[in-house]
Amino acid sequence: MPAVRLETEDDFDGWRAAARALAIEGVAPEQVVWQVGDHASDLFANPGGDRAPPLPTITPLRVSKPFLELARDAALHSEPERFSLLYTLLLRLLNRPQALEDRADPLIRRIEGLARNVRRDSHKMHAFVRFRELADGDGSRFVAWFEPEHHILRANAGFFVDRFTNMRWSILTPRGSLHWDGAVLKEGPPATRADAPGDDPVEGIWKAYYSAIFNPARVMPRAMLKEMPRKYWKNMPETALVPELIAGARKRELGMIEQARSTPVRGRGPESLVLLAEEAAGCRRCPLWRPATQTVFGEGPHDAEIMIVGEQPGDQEDLAGRPFVGPAGDVFDRAMAEAGIDRMRAYVTNAVKHFKFEPQGKRRLHARPNVGEIEACRWWVDQERAIVRPRLVIAMGATAARSLTGRAVAVGQERGRAVPLPDGTPCWVTVHPSYLLRLPPEADTEAEFARYVADLRGAAASLSAMTS
Repeated sequence: MPAVRLETEDDFDGWRAAARALAIEGVAPEQVVWQVGDHASDLFANPGGDRAPPLPTITPLRVSKPFLELARDAALHSEPERFSLLYTLLLRLLNRPQALEDRADPLIRRIEGLARNVRRDSHKMHAFVRFRELADGDGSRFVAWFEPEHHILRANAGFFVDRFTNMRWSILTPRGSLHWDGAVLKEGPPATRADAPGDDPVEGIWKAYYSAIFNPARVMPRAMLKEMPRKYWKNMPETALVPELIAGARKRELGMIEQARSTPVRGRGPESLVLLAEEAAGCRRCPLWRPATQTVFGEGPHDAEIMIVGEQPGDQEDLAGRPFVGPAGDVFDRAMAEAGIDRMRAYVTNAVKHFKFEPQGKRRLHARPNVGEIEACRWWVDQERAIVRPRLVIAMGATAARSLTGRAVAVGQERGRAVPLPDGTPCWVTVHPSYLLRLPPEADTEAEFARYVADLRGAAASLSAMTS
């Protein structure tokens, strides 16, 4: 029975090379034992398995880019069976390439779950790593402690090198460590929390700043614990202030309201939303950025009570750099006005930030985003919602609904009513305005538009009911 030895827990390239060779030979998944170093990682291998059905002779084997992206993420999971699961899926796709689109398949759902957990762990690493300054013989070095759930350390090294190029820093974790001297990145052994430093003087400045920007009126403790589990709090100086700031929330809230009444509103919102838009401008999470003109980010007040999410920018939005300015935007504006919702007081964005299209001569025809592209962009939508903290979200179309809920949503079944999001925020589902532009000639367009307006009006009315 073949035993494949991978060098490290995150050795995706090693798995890929071995899987290619095994697939060409037609070796069944049950006949392979995958191990990392000297330790078997596939605990459930079946030595009595038969050979896989003969495969077409393809050298090199060709698989789709979405599978490689999915496999690259899933391979970083801490699940011992991950390499065997990926090899099983590889063989299935070689015989039936379209199988990856079958979202009901238990194997695909399981692997997508692994990949999703890895991406979430990477997001937490980007968000919750806090460096503390130490003095050494060469000056200042910044050291951080982080506890990843999966084997993501090396995969995220480039993020920190790009973000903190001019700093000398180290990231210590129980799974290994990274050390950057401003020119060379080196790997080190696992560490313990005792190896990481305590407070430094810079933290006093950061805590003072955090106290000044903390908005108690927007605090949602349950959502906070979901997005930032307590195990990360000890790494972040500002979290020590949260209980005290929440305790005085009502007093500060009244003071902020009074200040807002006498202060003119300027710009798009707080620096955090502006910085997020600037970061999204360089997004490379999926291939859609390549043919698109630019990232089209959301716009609207940073404290909007209503957040409205569409599918993706269209041709005119891609050129203008703003959401809902094309034909669908005209329908949207007219419906908003009839529903009594002021667009200027709502935060309007899209589930996918780049225009996906198929060229046809000089025209660019809309193409629907796939699940991988929706998931890749979901991080940005989550960040927008975390900053804006809307009391109500409206999802226009199946893509928006999937981005917000994390699951497939049948718009026809869910429209016109609230679907609670994981943090409790009500999400009203309706059609996308472009749906009204694509109705067949025999359809009653006026009735469909009126129904769309009724959906928006019902959502706004529910917000009023929540307030009263």
